Amino acid sequence: MTPVDAGPHFKLTREGAIAIVSLDRPERKNPLTFESYAALRDWFRALAYADDIKAVVFGSNGGNFCSGGDVHDIIGPLLDKDMKGLLAFTRMTGDLVKAMLNCGKPIIAAVDGICVGAGAIVAMASDLRVGTPEAKTAFLFTRVGLAACDMGACAMLPRIIGQGRAADLLYTGRVMSAEEGAAWGFFNRIVSGAELQREAVELAKRIAAGPSFGNMMTKTQLNQEWNMSLDQAIEAEAQAQAICMQTEDFRRAYNAFVAKQKPVFEGN
Repeated sequence: MTPVDAGPHFKLTREGAIAIVSLDRPERKNPLTFESYAALRDWFRALAYADDIKAVVFGSNGGNFCSGGDVHDIIGPLLDKDMKGLLAFTRMTGDLVKAMLNCGKPIIAAVDGICVGAGAIVAMASDLRVGTPEAKTAFLFTRVGLAACDMGACAMLPRIIGQGRAADLLYTGRVMSAEEGAAWGFFNRIVSGAELQREAVELAKRIAAGPSFGNMMTKTQLNQEWNMSLDQAIEAEAQAQAICMQTEDFRRAYNAFVAKQKPVFEGN
């Protein structure tokens, strides 16, 4: 695992073509700050152009995923901002989600312990989620006097777990247990805390071994087709697939099939 310079705002390591990201304030259950929001947003934006990274694991640290926005570093200062300043902040937090959705790389959230507020949003905005039995996920916004429509939650969470279940979590701000999260489809699988990092990395490696251009197209269509009619979606997929059929990886897969071998994809 090779360390990568990520500055002081989050941890970043590499394991081959897999980038492993985590927040780095375990003594506070890894809250987000103004700076870490912006740093993660900028990193995910740049990731779209990083051909050497094929998938991302957004991991836990010290037994917790993320405790949301830091009460002292974010919530307190927000009370003194005017509307322009508040809107600049809420747009920046939304830009982190947009950057995750548009980075072109599959993201696996590895969720242990506390995963609340903006931390729950980061997990939600990931493509896949692996949790532990200790994972406690909550969209806390109404419990701090805000609306639950934060960072895309009212659009994305119902698509993952259903409208009624999302409404339950968003109105009440209550904790969704790991058992509920697995039964509702929020978590793709539940593993022990000791196995969490390895399981998430192995899943990322399995995906990264596939055609990275095809994975990018898949992620793009998964996101864009939310707003398409069925006819539009079928046409968009026809065009996306025709583009993928021009790649060398498509040719490699055919040649490997003819030779009765497993294809080795190279991303072009």
